Amino acid sequence: MRRGKTPIPLAVDDTEPFAPTVARPLRTRLRDLPEDTHFEPHQHEWAQLACCASGLLQVMVRAPGPAGATQDISVIAPPQRAVWIPPRAQHSVMVVEAAQSRTVYLHASLVPPDWQQVRVLAVTPLLHALIDAQDQVSYRDQAQEQAALSTLVQHELAHATCLPVGVPLPAAGHGDRRLRALCQGLLAQPDAFDTLAQWAGDHGASERTMARLFRAELGMSFHHWRQQVVLARALPRLAQGIPVAQVAAESGYASESAFSAMFKASMGASPRRFRPTGHPTHTGTIAA
Repeated sequence: MRRGKTPIPLAVDDTEPFAPTVARPLRTRLRDLPEDTHFEPHQHEWAQLACCASGLLQVMVRAPGPAGATQDISVIAPPQRAVWIPPRAQHSVMVVEAAQSRTVYLHASLVPPDWQQVRVLAVTPLLHALIDAQDQVSYRDQAQEQAALSTLVQHELAHATCLPVGVPLPAAGHGDRRLRALCQGLLAQPDAFDTLAQWAGDHGASERTMARLFRAELGMSFHHWRQQVVLARALPRLAQGIPVAQVAAESGYASESAFSAMFKASMGASPRRFRPTGHPTHTGTIAA
């Protein structure tokens, strides 16, 4: 949320009219949402795909983490990405930039057994078009067309490229408070390249203790976690057409080449492929 602005809350129970059923297991909802609109944490019995045709969303999902511990996952979603939210997962949404929201609700019967975790998917122009078409058909209440489009949407989801999930965070009220404070501090300063020892000292812990907490509570090293923070901030900036050199500088990198090397190693494609003139071309398989 931008400093000085008050979030615009929206009720979460207004999703009920769009709830999928056995007869209509896939429903879509299209709407324009102003900047700083937010949906408070909630959950429902069906799965949800959150994406947008334009603008920028931040989706927070509470999900099982390492060793069954609960953690929050924060995902920045420009139009090229969608967030898969499994049934009964608590989640909230913040509109970072005014967005043309595209939401797909799927009945639990459509959810594959290995799709019970949060996923981030690459969104193709075809999937965007199918979601829009499904919304128009639902409005006309044409059962055969609905069923055909639903099948195509499910096919696109099943074959969509999986991207890095996002930035895991310690769940509020659980875990070590020093780790949460460090994570919040770095999220506020993604361009700060202090060492783990420096960050740990600022929060009353040793480097060894903080490294252990990152592994135990977030399932990754401090270095890997910081990379995820940088990527989460960099991807929407690239999608907006910001030059790679500027994004690299904003991310705390001394050179564009160093930033591009890190980006390609993490995302499988150069940052220029994520600018408006291109799309990610790397491939991947859906993994549990």
